Amino acid sequence: MKHETIAAQPVIDAGRFVLRPLRPSDAGLISFYTNDRRVAEQTTHIPHPLPPGATEAYIGRARDEDRRAHVWALDGAEHGLSEVLGLISLREMDRDQSEVSYWVAPAFWNAGYASEALAALLKANPLGNKTIFASVFQDNARSARVLTNAGFVYLGDAEAYSVARGKPVATWTYLRRLGDAGAA
Repeated sequence: MKHETIAAQPVIDAGRFVLRPLRPSDAGLISFYTNDRRVAEQTTHIPHPLPPGATEAYIGRARDEDRRAHVWALDGAEHGLSEVLGLISLREMDRDQSEVSYWVAPAFWNAGYASEALAALLKANPLGNKTIFASVFQDNARSARVLTNAGFVYLGDAEAYSVARGKPVATWTYLRRLGDAGAA
């Protein structure tokens, strides 16, 4: 299957799946997965319940040529899996830095997809980053393990507002230096 590439966002092979830019036809699965409280409450930005049109608007922003966040679907269709297993994104910052975030649908938890997606994204380094930051809620130890297993180093505690929870939540913040752009 040929995957659509949008401006400056490549398709990245992750082994059991590819990381590919979002497409409008992803809206149904993304809405289904993000309307699950377990997914929404582990993010800062996904509301629960999910309002009508929120996913379509998100996909539109992710496809915009002037976007600051580059979002990929974990697409396993070529290997007999779902077209959307989850999402991973890089939000551009200044000085060759980005912040990575990701979620995997509950049906695919504990299968290594987040770890594989992160490893593939770090290896490809599509934005030529020298540094990538990440943060996870402190009640999400699995996500923290994904980061530390990928070579991220703990920086400290902070907090972030979770729209789904309707309150600030304690976070752990991590950093991964990539050295020369392109080397993970």
